[in-house]
Amino acid sequence: MQSILIVDDSGFARRTIRIFLEEAGYSVEEAADGFQALERYYIKEPELVLLDNVMPGMTGLEVLKKMRAMNPLARVVMLTSDVQNFTQREARINGAVGYLNKPLKKEKILYFVAKVLKSDAAWVELPPDGK
Repeated sequence: MQSILIVDDSGFARRTIRIFLEEAGYSVEEAADGFQALERYYIKEPELVLLDNVMPGMTGLEVLKKMRAMNPLARVVMLTSDVQNFTQREARINGAVGYLNKPLKKEKILYFVAKVLKSDAAWVELPPDGK
């Protein structure tokens, strides 16, 4: 069973994504902030991290940098409502393998997670139609 770590300061967002992923057969862990995320990543070594960018304490970009320092092969997808091209570019430069804008629909997140987990690409995007 493939394991995924969801990192988001919103309990509602974590629960919603968790339900989608568990129904699809994934093993899921949660973290409410960057510090918990780093601890859980180190202990559980998930195959994929879904990482919110705007969180108290440490931003998602800061967490991404630390995860990639811990494991240069870490597969992290940024999940954010920040639509700035700068943020997406920074995520890509710092090793994220993908970027999804909130709000997330079940079909969109499941499609994208499956695509990322099957791919060895350094960057994965949704098709132009947004799937």
